[in-house]
Parts: sequence; structure tokens; C-alpha cells
Amino acid sequence: MERERWVWTRGRVLTVCAVLTAGLTAFHGVVPNRPGRVGSLLESFLPWLGLAVVPLFVLAVLRRSAVALLALLLPTAAWTHLFGGLLLPGAPSGPRALVVVQHNVSDENTDPAGTARALAGAGPDLIALQELVPGALPVYERVLAPEYPHHAVRGTVGLWSRHPLTGTRLVDIRPEGVPEPWSRGLRAVVRTPHGDVAAYVAHLPSIRVGAGGLASARRDESAGLLGGAVAAERLERVILLGDLNGTVDDRGLEPLTSRLGVARRGFALSFPASLPVARIDQVMARSATVDHLRALPATGSDHLPVAARITLR
Repeated sequence: MERERWVWTRGRVLTVCAVLTAGLTAFHGVVPNRPGRVGSLLESFLPWLGLAVVPLFVLAVLRRSAVALLALLLPTAAWTHLFGGLLLPGAPSGPRALVVVQHNVSDENTDPAGTARALAGAGPDLIALQELVPGALPVYERVLAPEYPHHAVRGTVGLWSRHPLTGTRLVDIRPEGVPEPWSRGLRAVVRTPHGDVAAYVAHLPSIRVGAGGLASARRDESAGLLGGAVAAERLERVILLGDLNGTVDDRGLEPLTSRLGVARRGFALSFPASLPVARIDQVMARSATVDHLRALPATGSDHLPVAARITLR
């Protein structure tokens, strides 16, 4: 009897840690964003919070704490509810499916031709690129032209398509105080066999983590401008492809995630390419479903490309 009481009364600190981990996972939205945008910082790496369960489990076993082991069911359930579906395989492609590739090719990429061939090798219908620099742009145009005869470029972002493009225009997502020239958004209508789709390609400003926390004010402002453009889009079906410099859990991207659906399957961590810890390259859609997202092999960029299968409604 004494042994049973000892097992159930040990591990109170571990139990508190398990409950806190579950609370941060399930209710991350209540974490304040000031000072230092700590809420966005937590949400940028939210899936990794699940790793806290591993050392807590080991310590609970070593301590033979039954209450701590039971408490660990809470963060496990919270993580599974939020992210478990991403681990499941995607559904088979339907007749109204499009395959798209999103890639920040890097303005320091020394092999644009190899990068273009690798992206085309995935067989997508659409390819969205960011950080297109004048010296590399002709290379992408030449290599992609045989399979992607339709393309549009505005500033440093571009879209290549198997299907005709119309209505191409710049989307102004430049934050206040950023000097010109700064063109990182475009919109084009893709004439797919299943009807017209408004495709947006964007590259939001970078964020930095420093002593003061997460510096994301310009990224957030740019996301708001892009969200406004999507909200005003008259075509019902919309696809957004971009380096958004944020994860879909980050509240800074709420102007977009509140209006567009995100991937149902696949983590597709994309940055940094050498050891990916977050997916900041995104594919979102309206009146369409992003069925599955996967990371492609590394190119000459510091990002990994991501490929998505989208089912049009």
C-alpha cells in the first residue's frame, strides 16, 4: 500500500511540466505577442514542442511516477489533434487536381539551370519562384520554356505555367518605409482545363530573431496587404504560392490563413535547406483543397522546394 502511494505522489514537477506543455500547444493563441512577439515566436516552432514529451516520459519512468505518465497524455493528445493529420498519407489525385511547386531559388544560387531542371522534373502544372535576380532570370526562362511556355515575372517573383496566363499584374505588398524598387507580389489568371484560377505569388519580408525577440513587423504588414488583395479577388478559386517567412501557425500570417485553406497532409519543412526546422514556403488555396505537401530534394538554394497537390472545387 505504501509503495502504491509513493508511485502516485512522486513527479509533481514533471506533471506540471506536462500540463504546461499541453497548455502551450493547445492554447498557444493566448500567449501575448508583446514584448518581442513571443507568441509568434512560439508558433513558428510549435510542432517541435511535442519533443518535450520524450525527456518528460523518460524522467517519469525513471521516477516511477504514475501521475506524470498520465499527465503526458495531455500534450500527446494536443499535439496529435493539431499535427497528427499531417503525418497521414495524402488521398489519390482526382480528375480536377493541379500539381504546383513553390521555391525561393535564392539570389545567391550558383546553379539556376540545375535548379530549373530539378523543379520541372517534379512534373508540376505551376512553378512559383522568388528571389529571381536579373542575371539568373534568362536561365530560368530558357530552361523552363519547353514545358512551361507561359510565364510572368514582376520584380523578383515569377510564375511558370503549362496553361495560358492572362490578367497578370503587380500586387503591391510593400510595407511602409521600404524604398523602391521593391516588387515581391504578382497575380495572374491561370486558364486550367478545369476553369480559371487566380494565382498569387509572393515573397514577404524576412524576419529576424534577436535579443529583443522576433522582429516581424514588416512581414506582418506585408501579410496584411496580401490578405487584403486576396479578399478583394473576384475569382472564386485562388491559389497562393510564396515564401511567406512564417509558418501557418504563426498569428502574423492570420490575414492569409483566415481566408485561405492550408495543407491537410505533409509537414514539408523547407528552411534552412541544410537542416530544415520550419516550413516557411507555403501553398494555400480558396475554393480548392491543398491535399498534400511535400519537400523536394535540395537545389542550389538555402530553401527546399515544396510541391503540393491541389484539388479544385
